[in-house]
Amino acid sequence: MSHQLSVGSCLRLHSAAADDVLLNAPHILQVLSTKKVNPSATGPVDRFRIILSDGTHFIQAMLATQLNSMIQDESIRRYTIVCVEKMTSNYVQEKHLIIVLSLRVIDHPTERIGDPKQIPDAPSSKPTSSVAPQPVASAAPSRPPQQPQTRPAPAQQLASNNSRANSVYPIEALSPYQNNWTIKARVTQKSEIKHWSNQRGEGRLFSVTLMDESGEIKATGFNTVVDEFYDRLEAGKVYYISKARVNLAKKKFSNLSNDYELSLERNTEIEECHEASSVPSIRFNFVPLGDLEQIPKDSTCDVIGIVKECSSVAEITTKQNRPLQKRDLTLVDKSGYSVRLTLWGKQAEDYDATESPVIAFKGVKVGDWGGRSLSMFSSSTMHVNPDIEECFALRAWYDNLEPGHSFSLHTLSGVGSSTGGGFKSSEAMSLQDVKKLQLGMHDKTDFFSTKATIVHIKSENLWYPGCPVPNCSKKVVDDNGNWRCERCNQSFSKPEYRYNISLAVSDWSSQSWLQGFNDVGLAIFGMPADDLVQIKETDEARFHAILHKANHHTFNFVCRAKQDTYQDQTRVRYGISRILPLDHKEELKLLLDMLDTPWAK
Repeated sequence: MSHQLSVGSCLRLHSAAADDVLLNAPHILQVLSTKKVNPSATGPVDRFRIILSDGTHFIQAMLATQLNSMIQDESIRRYTIVCVEKMTSNYVQEKHLIIVLSLRVIDHPTERIGDPKQIPDAPSSKPTSSVAPQPVASAAPSRPPQQPQTRPAPAQQLASNNSRANSVYPIEALSPYQNNWTIKARVTQKSEIKHWSNQRGEGRLFSVTLMDESGEIKATGFNTVVDEFYDRLEAGKVYYISKARVNLAKKKFSNLSNDYELSLERNTEIEECHEASSVPSIRFNFVPLGDLEQIPKDSTCDVIGIVKECSSVAEITTKQNRPLQKRDLTLVDKSGYSVRLTLWGKQAEDYDATESPVIAFKGVKVGDWGGRSLSMFSSSTMHVNPDIEECFALRAWYDNLEPGHSFSLHTLSGVGSSTGGGFKSSEAMSLQDVKKLQLGMHDKTDFFSTKATIVHIKSENLWYPGCPVPNCSKKVVDDNGNWRCERCNQSFSKPEYRYNISLAVSDWSSQSWLQGFNDVGLAIFGMPADDLVQIKETDEARFHAILHKANHHTFNFVCRAKQDTYQDQTRVRYGISRILPLDHKEELKLLLDMLDTPWAK
């Protein structure tokens, strides 16, 4: 098959300015090679350089990170014919850089087309500097220096915007090695003002997520910068931003894929841009619910789903003895899986529970309590019935389902809300069946429900000292009388003890060992682990009496089965996702239904 490449494109793109219409026109090109850029220094997010040919010449380009999956799944490989639909161009470190923002694959021939040559170097028309690389030169006169506390008049601002529009850098091209740059970006998320305190002092901060056509980046302002910029930066609006410091991203506090982040400073310049049509409103990278098992715990992702169930608002008490509202949503999507997602605080209170909308979530946290679960946190955003193609497709799919369609066989979250759900007696398995079916013996986690009676609780290692910071719970270590959490990088005068319980359960068919954590201990003992620790230290006999009394109680368990290797021995561990008291009304109904089966007749 012959392919018609866009002959002459590489020569024209080689010197295209940032506002060149060629960058938004389609070009049929061939990929001659792909290469990961300096793998040891790119950080957690891979960057790929590709060589594009028009059959006569070839040029180098960078692939925007949102297109990385096309390299990883080999949609793009050597000799692939692509239609490059959108690019951006600039000068970075004295080199002309093209970043491919959008493309589609046309074909996969096995040979190179033509005999493309490298474009000869030509003197650059870009102004140079002995101090730092400069962006593409602007034909408009340079803007006079702006005082940090002074806003330009409308006419001045328009002139300044016109000047900046011709000299912007893509977010994807920012690095600590550049000083003079300007980005044109939309604020897609803005945090509340947070107060912090540690051994070095106290202060305030806020952060925003900035996005342009090439990618996203987080920007944070501290202390006096909060007063200067917090009210000026509004979610949804587009701004020209310059003179901020580019740092390596602190991945612990960011859910973005960018290796860098911005620190807003007193001399940072921010001007609103009123020509914002070219900047996208938001960008999602949705993960199907069925793929959440492959997403590591504590990482973040974007999901979209139909709200199938919604719990009422429940109030919990944080480790600082402050009340906090929560609400659990059960999401489903076309993968046929369901997952629990937790809303917190004001979002939980304000959520409209009267409908079953399509909701797109950006940057939610992945947990492994009960298989896979999701949770909103400070930098997450929620978009109800967004005007995107995925929303319309999901709504059409769900509305065309047969009445009573069930997702119970594909539930990722064994733990339901505190107000109900999660266990069905009709689907409960005996412990013998769990072993016969070899649940957990494969590479993936299996989930099951069972009804069993506690016959023994191990008194050793029944709890551990945990971090008192909300949503942490990591084990803390004794550091000369203070308890230190490595995750939070904080020290506390005392820990909050949390259950780590191992119990033997039995039913009519067999016996098994189950492992559970804090919620399981609370359900069995009816008291926090701190109280039980105190009882053990002051009255050993009472402690053992409490353990003995907890035996011989029957519960409904929602469990997960997964292989575990310890000291070169592999075995299946059964973790308790949820523990529920018996629902005697449901048990009675199940027995009555059994009387109508062939078994009873």
